[in-house]
Amino acid sequence: MLPRARVVAGRARTLDVLAKAAALVVLFLCVHIAASAQAERAPASGATPKSGEELVVEGQTTSDVFGVGRSVRVRGLVRDGVIAFGGDVVVEGRVEGDVAAIGGSVFQRDGSYIGGDVFVLGGTYHHGTNAPGRNPAGKTLMIAGYEQELRELARNPASLLTPEFSFSYVGLRLVAVLFWFVVSIALTAVTPGAVSRGAARLQLTFARVALIGLLAGVVVGPGVMTSLHYLPPVLGLLVWFTALLLLLLSYLFGRVVIHAATGRWLQRLLLSEEKRSESVALLLGAGFWAVVLALPYVWPLLVTGLVIVSLGLSLTARYRLNWKRE
Repeated sequence: MLPRARVVAGRARTLDVLAKAAALVVLFLCVHIAASAQAERAPASGATPKSGEELVVEGQTTSDVFGVGRSVRVRGLVRDGVIAFGGDVVVEGRVEGDVAAIGGSVFQRDGSYIGGDVFVLGGTYHHGTNAPGRNPAGKTLMIAGYEQELRELARNPASLLTPEFSFSYVGLRLVAVLFWFVVSIALTAVTPGAVSRGAARLQLTFARVALIGLLAGVVVGPGVMTSLHYLPPVLGLLVWFTALLLLLLSYLFGRVVIHAATGRWLQRLLLSEEKRSESVALLLGAGFWAVVLALPYVWPLLVTGLVIVSLGLSLTARYRLNWKRE
């Protein structure tokens, strides 16, 4: 029974690492703002910025250390954790908490020590030739790829709102139109009644659907974060996965319904009645939203609105239209 208990404990620890990593990625933009404020206060706690793009930590620091748009080099002692957004973390001294790099890599030099977990998104984890000084209970999670893109995003978050128009960008928009058109055709063929009822419900009771979706988003977001913090790792990860599955399926169904409703509206404006069809409506809807979502600055708000309305459509899919009017 003892080996089995150790295996279960090891799996629970791994799930805990995955849950924390997922939460770290999801809250990246929110933490970015807090990290900027913390970085401004860092010199008072022993972290002294040097020339260039490197934040050097010397002496003893009792709080978390954030590097926003630059690398962090730890030469002294950090009682909590170290996180670099858009840079590397170089540990030459001692870090008693977790170490994370988003859009960078973690370098652990010989003779240094890391007491917590190591998270790397976009880069790799490098350690000295000798056995790295690590807490045996600490875990390592690496997701390689897109290091340069993540680094640029962390150093210039405004680039997320202002995409650069190029041939590749236009090609991706065309692929997106084709993808959503195929998905819309497939989902309409499988569940034509659900899509038609959803489009009618969206036109007749838009405010109520949006309100239900907004309330669901307000409940799901804090609920997932609370479960990750207070529930056991296995249950917390299960809640997180269920919420993610709900969002993905809702967004898929909601986008198809929105494409259908938008395409029908465009058909009434542009085409005569004898030239209208469901396929043309879906194509017009997919093309319209592909163009709208390519607009700079406003597309994050539009995506948020699509998610909220999609949640409302999925949660009211079984309701009849007889409740649309008081």
